[in-house]
Amino acid sequence: MSWYRWDGDDLILDCRLQPKASADELVGDLGDELKIRITAPPVDGKANAHLVQFLAKAFGVSKSRVTIEKGELGRSKRVRIQAPGKFPANLNIIKPC
Repeated sequence: MSWYRWDGDDLILDCRLQPKASADELVGDLGDELKIRITAPPVDGKANAHLVQFLAKAFGVSKSRVTIEKGELGRSKRVRIQAPGKFPANLNIIKPC
């Protein structure tokens, strides 16, 4: 899966965001990106804030450990999750030893 990689203990995700969805969910593999649906609209940074909160909960970390590194103004984003505590079951993420 080319939409994630490890940088030490940090997980880097390349995401494709779908704002204003009916529910928050990690959809899965969309080629080189992970498709994520969120309910927040893409207005005034609401979608980005909601994405950070959603990923923090999904990966068992605080919001301060989730950073949007690239793509704040677009649908394609690169997100860093510092030392994730858990992994969503539907994503099959393999942590290196």
